[in-house]
Amino acid sequence: MDNNKPMKNKKIKLLDMILFSVCSIVVLDTVGSSSAMGVQGISIWILALILFFIPYGLISAELGSTWPEAGGIYIWTKRAFGDFWGTLVSWLYWINVVYWMPSVYVTFAGTLTSIFTPSMSAWGQCIIAISLIWITVGLGIFNFNFSEKLANIGAIIKVSVLIFLGTIGIIYTIRFGIANNFSPSSFKISLNNTLSFAPTVIYNLLGFEVISSLANKFDNPKKDVPKSIMLAGVLIGFVYIFGIFGILAVIPANKINIVTGLCDALKILVFNVLGKNFSYIYFFLAIGFLFTLVTNMVAWALGSNNVISETGLDKKMKVLGHKHSKYNTPDYAYYIMGVVGSIIVATNYIGVQNVQQIYWTIFAFSSIIFLIPYIFMFAAVIKLRYIEKDKVRPYKIPGGKLVTWICVIVGEILLIGSTIFFFLPPSSTKNIFRYELFLVTGVLITIFIGILIAMKGKKTENTV
Repeated sequence: MDNNKPMKNKKIKLLDMILFSVCSIVVLDTVGSSSAMGVQGISIWILALILFFIPYGLISAELGSTWPEAGGIYIWTKRAFGDFWGTLVSWLYWINVVYWMPSVYVTFAGTLTSIFTPSMSAWGQCIIAISLIWITVGLGIFNFNFSEKLANIGAIIKVSVLIFLGTIGIIYTIRFGIANNFSPSSFKISLNNTLSFAPTVIYNLLGFEVISSLANKFDNPKKDVPKSIMLAGVLIGFVYIFGIFGILAVIPANKINIVTGLCDALKILVFNVLGKNFSYIYFFLAIGFLFTLVTNMVAWALGSNNVISETGLDKKMKVLGHKHSKYNTPDYAYYIMGVVGSIIVATNYIGVQNVQQIYWTIFAFSSIIFLIPYIFMFAAVIKLRYIEKDKVRPYKIPGGKLVTWICVIVGEILLIGSTIFFFLPPSSTKNIFRYELFLVTGVLITIFIGILIAMKGKKTENTV
């Protein structure tokens, strides 16, 4: 074999792209929140797949295949609107992971408690959540070799749990009846308190932009990209809706715990359909659920900190670029994750015993920060069509500028609407003022810090 011959770029098969999309985008920590909307939540899912996921997938495919460099949303925003906005977006994209981690580990602590130690106090769960945050920090600093195999195992477990929920849910329904009304009228979307959970649907569909950067590796991007988007969207929607059905089959919507709802449903289904002799299946699936929370969070922490240099944050906020003397990892970035995450967890547990409220407050806060960069991303595809119109695009949204504008406008409406909806507290919120104060203050401070970083970076460039 001649080693001097250039290697051909390995092409991606359509099926591999679809399965990779499903496994990467599906998460389990928000399934309880989606289920709490009741049967109308299924209608919201279907509408979101049609009105949001398809436009989002098409936009991601055009941007990702045209500018596949690491940095994604940061690169696209910077090219379209300049370095200031690109820096702000990169800051929000990174800090979101810092905020999201506490909500994931609050879910872990709440679920672990409900399974093994139901009498554990809220503060005991707080300690578990903070401990997991620092374990994640330690794994990152000490350069833990988070292999692709662990990520793949977690992905398989995620999909398997949802498929199991739906399948056993059907059997339960045939034997014992169903816990919620599934008549045609129940699918009608109504403006009630459960709609505060509706933004989780849009949240659950995001992440495709990372995968779409591989679009230029298809043999025929124009044909395979839209096909992969459509099929992946259908599969993702099916997996979520099927799992949600399993929960709604056994628990009335108004009694679903948004933290432990998934595992609560698993327990009911296993014990009633399979019998107590098969209780080990429940514990196996529940532990698998907890495993996916940890692997998902460790992977996101590693990924977000490893791309700091790609977005230039390490130069504009030098503390993030500091490397460990022995392991050469961004240790200060991990320390910030640990300190900020611990403060968020502890602050929300003070004076609050309702773990559902603690989880949702933190999750809503992180989600608002998470959604803002996508508002820029959708606008970027239009701006780049005008300022870089001669750029070769391996994949381009079909239908010309008219269809592109429609995709952007519909997507922006749903993104902005979801951001606003996250500010609406669930009906069970006991202290609405505290909820709003935490969200509004946290969002404003986060954006203000991002603006300072962007302005500092601009000044630095001007002086060079």
